[in-house]
Amino acid sequence: NRRLFLGLFDYEAHYARYAPGAFYRRHRDAFSGGGTNRVLSTVLYLNPAWSAGDGGEMLLLADDEQHVLERVQPLYGRLVVFLSEVFPHEVLPTRRTRYSIAGWFRVNGSVGGQVDPAR
Repeated sequence: NRRLFLGLFDYEAHYARYAPGAFYRRHRDAFSGGGTNRVLSTVLYLNPAWSAGDGGEMLLLADDEQHVLERVQPLYGRLVVFLSEVFPHEVLPTRRTRYSIAGWFRVNGSVGGQVDPAR
């Protein structure tokens, strides 16, 4: 935080379970100049013995949303970190149950004496 001057303030996360056939459409975790305060996105994969034929890969895309920069296998213990508003991404359909913890480092959005997040 200090070396990269990101101003990180908080971290929110959720546990995700994708049933076979589930996917997540192309999106960004934050929008340029938008109301969100997400800065860094993280995904930690919790899938022991995952193989390439199991699907469920995350596609990390270029800013133009057309070119695939990385196809990430959801392998156990793998941690992916990327800038929330810069990189669109999606999750391809999975062929077996897929687990992960997705999270977002946020900047302080406190305004007018109202603390973000509320305490």
